[in-house]
Amino acid sequence: MAGSTPASATASALAAVAPRSRPLSPWREAWRRFCRHRMALVALVVLLTMVALVVFGPLVWKVAINDIDFGARLKGPSFAHPLGTDDLGQDLFARMLYGGRISLAVGLAAMMMAILVGVTIGAVAGMSRGSVDAALMWLTDLFLSLPQLPLLLLLIYLFRDKLKAVFGPEVGVFILIVLVIGGFRWMPVARLVRAQFFSLREKEYVEAARALGASTMRQVVRHILPNTLGPVIVAGTIDVAAAIIAESTLSFLGLGFPPDIPTWGRLLFDSKDYLDIAPHWALAAGTAIFLAVLTINFIGDGLRDALDPRKVM
Repeated sequence: MAGSTPASATASALAAVAPRSRPLSPWREAWRRFCRHRMALVALVVLLTMVALVVFGPLVWKVAINDIDFGARLKGPSFAHPLGTDDLGQDLFARMLYGGRISLAVGLAAMMMAILVGVTIGAVAGMSRGSVDAALMWLTDLFLSLPQLPLLLLLIYLFRDKLKAVFGPEVGVFILIVLVIGGFRWMPVARLVRAQFFSLREKEYVEAARALGASTMRQVVRHILPNTLGPVIVAGTIDVAAAIIAESTLSFLGLGFPPDIPTWGRLLFDSKDYLDIAPHWALAAGTAIFLAVLTINFIGDGLRDALDPRKVM
């Protein structure tokens, strides 16, 4: 080519043969955005550390949670007892590790139940018109108007002994608490999913799928529901934190797990009479609940930014 220099010709040749960078997949792009949220990333590391401790900690710290040592009652943190002991001389570190499994499992299970019920009701309402949508939203508004804490206490009081007799004390109370907490957390998810469905079902790609003969189920599963996952995941993280607080509240009021099952809320309840002489007891349980809820909320903030395609970071 006339007027071209050897350097420009070489650069043009290299540009022609250089591989084009592939665009990131939506999930990798979301992860990149999430990593830019420093507090969310730190919170994720802290939460994963807590999960690893409660899952694998009892395999390393092999101290029975109900071993009683009256000679070590209400002792502060030491080498033998890193978090101190309770009023019966039981090791708080072992009880915290065991109770963390239950508290986090309750939060996760209640969140999954709330999302399952909320997404189902919201999707049916969002794809329906007329009386079906009105009836489902009336049901949602009814649950939103109910006083949650008194009903939680009433339901647990009525059904706790029955489920304990069928499934055992630990499994029965776990099932009841998950059902009760999850049963009062699905309404915001249902409203969110319904609003998303109302918006997405009028999009061009959904109308094109409908014109090509796609069934309603295919429209929902392949085109609408995947685009609602971002807000649902964010709402789910908030529900985990809310469920942990709800379980702690029930245990603190004495209607959660029995005393020999040391959830974080139960430990906080048992420590209330010894705040002046053994503050380490309440401090351990309260700090664990505080860190779990705080980290989950920060992760929810990071997911909100990462899964919002309009967010520029």
